[in-house]
Amino acid sequence: MRVAFMGTPAFAVGTLRALQEAGHDLCAAFSQPDRPVGRHQNTFQPTPVKEYALSHQIPVYQPEKLRDGQALAILRDLAPDLIVVAAYGRILPDEILALPPLGCINVHASLLPKFRGAAPINWAILTGERETGVTIMHMAHDLDAGDVILARATPIHPDEAAPELYDRLARMGGELAVEAVAAIAAGTARRTPQDPALATLAPMLSRELSPMDWSRSAWELHCQVRGLAPWPCAVTQLDGVRCKVWKSALTGESTRRAPGSVVQADKRGLKLACGDGQVLALLELQPDGKKAMSAAAFLQGHPLSLGETGDGA
Repeated sequence: MRVAFMGTPAFAVGTLRALQEAGHDLCAAFSQPDRPVGRHQNTFQPTPVKEYALSHQIPVYQPEKLRDGQALAILRDLAPDLIVVAAYGRILPDEILALPPLGCINVHASLLPKFRGAAPINWAILTGERETGVTIMHMAHDLDAGDVILARATPIHPDEAAPELYDRLARMGGELAVEAVAAIAAGTARRTPQDPALATLAPMLSRELSPMDWSRSAWELHCQVRGLAPWPCAVTQLDGVRCKVWKSALTGESTRRAPGSVVQADKRGLKLACGDGQVLALLELQPDGKKAMSAAAFLQGHPLSLGETGDGA
């Protein structure tokens, strides 16, 4: 099938690769424009989709806008049978949605209608979900609201952070996209409407989500650490030192100490009391201006006393 692909980050590469390996005619890969990186913002980093597409001789287009008619004109010339979208980061206007004879489908990293929006993987972890998955849907005017073609669930491991889940769902998304395209080609693709009453949102992440509130439960804080990796990261202060918390662990221990107080701080580890009386271990920290380090390494330079309080930052 002649397919135009639209995607930007590493997650989307899983789908692009799967479609190519399945033998589809990928007439183009649309990706967001390269963004400046580095201190002086004078170096431009190609998107992961662009890098993959160019390395496999797939033409790349990076329009700044989708509503000025240029992208529509390009697509008309390309004449794809189908457009496949995965984490493109742009809303397709109605005239593009209506262009391909077989329509437009989207690879979304949640079990829709849960977690519509930009950060479904992170929010599934942040809210303590025990499972998530990938949904392939027919695209519609409203965000992530189209009829479902296929969906597949997968458990979220209690210690799985967003980067690991991201990689798993990227592979799953590619597999499901190939299945969905085959069903569309055969005329057997389903159209199961979503129930809007069950819809939840997964908005973009921000640094406002970072401060750790130790009055929350150990599980909620553990989910915060896992769900905000690698950006913006959960953050707390330990003896006045602001630290990103890269990794934590549930201990199963209980305490009567006040929320946020130090329960253990020695070569065996760093543990703090939580609002539910449970204890959370902080395994990997990054003080401001320093590299990430183990809790034991942090304590060598910043010894903490039992009962000392860690505060959000």
